[in-house]
Amino acid sequence: MNTIKCSTCGHQNKEGTTICEKCGKPLDNDQQGTLLNMRYDGSSIRSKTKNRSIVDKIWNFFSSVKVGVTLIAIALVASALGTIYPQEMYIPQNVDPALHYRDQYGLSGQIYYQLGFHNLYNSWWYMVLIALIGISIFIVSIDRGVPLYKALKNQAIKRHPNFLKRQKLFGEYTAYQTEDKTRFINNLKKHRYKITEKDGHILAEKGRFSRWGPYVNHLGLIIFLLGTLFRFIPFMYVDDFVWVREGETAVIPSTSQQYYIKNEEFIFETYGNDDEDAIFEEALQNTSGPVPKHFETNAIIYEDVSKDVIGSEPELKEVKSGEIIVNEPLKINGLALYQDSYQLNEFQTMSFKLHETDDEAEEAIVEFTVDLTDPESEYVFDNGYRIELNRFYPEYELNNGEPRSVSNYPRNPGFVFFVYGPDIEEREASFLAIGQNIPSGDNQYKLSLTDFGVRDVSGLKVRKDLTLPIIGLGAFIFMIGVVQGMYWQHRRIWIHQATDRMYIACHTNKNWYGLTKEFEKLIDGTSFTMVRDQEKKNDV
Repeated sequence: MNTIKCSTCGHQNKEGTTICEKCGKPLDNDQQGTLLNMRYDGSSIRSKTKNRSIVDKIWNFFSSVKVGVTLIAIALVASALGTIYPQEMYIPQNVDPALHYRDQYGLSGQIYYQLGFHNLYNSWWYMVLIALIGISIFIVSIDRGVPLYKALKNQAIKRHPNFLKRQKLFGEYTAYQTEDKTRFINNLKKHRYKITEKDGHILAEKGRFSRWGPYVNHLGLIIFLLGTLFRFIPFMYVDDFVWVREGETAVIPSTSQQYYIKNEEFIFETYGNDDEDAIFEEALQNTSGPVPKHFETNAIIYEDVSKDVIGSEPELKEVKSGEIIVNEPLKINGLALYQDSYQLNEFQTMSFKLHETDDEAEEAIVEFTVDLTDPESEYVFDNGYRIELNRFYPEYELNNGEPRSVSNYPRNPGFVFFVYGPDIEEREASFLAIGQNIPSGDNQYKLSLTDFGVRDVSGLKVRKDLTLPIIGLGAFIFMIGVVQGMYWQHRRIWIHQATDRMYIACHTNKNWYGLTKEFEKLIDGTSFTMVRDQEKKNDV
């Protein structure tokens, strides 16, 4: 790296340095009348001096404030677009997102889904954008923070006269008493300035820690962004959902089949069932249906304690039981199970009978029951009849004349049965659904629904978030930086003792008005006059 030699003290300064690190002399040919740029105290900045290798170019790219602001602007615009329509996690769990956005919001909703904005905050490109912002903040902090730290730590007490003369607030005094200097220094101490002296030259300084406010902000933001990125790690963040039917035991998602949950009972209450709800009677009359008052799931959580043998049945051991109520989750090993939704009276079983089509009494030849959660493909009877379940649509609907199932949950079951018998030359086909019984032709036999069983289904949200403490810590540190940089200022006053005169120069990183008013108090009781604002002089 090239160096710049100070003509006064001979110190070799790094390329890009504008103020000699040793004596404080300006290295820009002493342009009298021009105020010094005290940003980073004249230290050299890596991004301003190196641009040779590919590493330098990458470093310079991310250290650019414009690049950082652009990345933040893109993230803000993308985040705003993500709020136009609800995210996928907030739509009903039992619908196809592609169909939901199209049906609910039309063409714009379909485009919204196809562009991936329905799951924006968990998308890979959004996470990459957040990571790039974090990289930019980190590099900017190193690029500016390290030179500033070195400059402030090693700042010289004795400064070159030209350094003092090119400060914004400067005063030159020829007629003064020794007592004036002593009283001035005492006033500095009373105003909590730290006094450092060398060879009659004095540096009075206070509030240096405020210079690190922006870098504390950066640290808080980096921790905050890391917390959001950690949500991609399954161990750190889980946001899943599980339906559990009454009497059913299901695997808790995202636990690698270690934990299971059993729905012992689902309790559902509505307003208007007791005298305490009388105060809501007028409001309830304006509703079209029952209003939920309370719903909960009485659950048991099991742990699989069996050895890891492929194909072996899980050996479940009860580890916890309790009620899962809205906003009162059941917790196990960092996981929280929240009561999220429910499905009342979901079909569990359906019973059918086979009888002759012309039999008005509909006397059953055979009867059978279909378990809708695990239907058998074939039902064989001792009298030679056999019924094959050819098609099963748990939630049946017609789409362009073709039957299909909207979901895997038996809310509106539809069936295609084939009937075989000793007196049936060819199989007979029948389609059955709620309120529908369609034979394939002139069938000799007919299937009829005789009974059905229902049960309630509890929808549970499975949550685990170890990133919240990290995000909270980042936000807390960020606020410390805001307060640190907003309510304090780094103020410095140099006193340079020459042979026949005294120079006093002042500098602050902000709030020059406050420093000016404070200086008026510092010279109280002395013969010193107010320092001149050289910036205003230059404006004139």
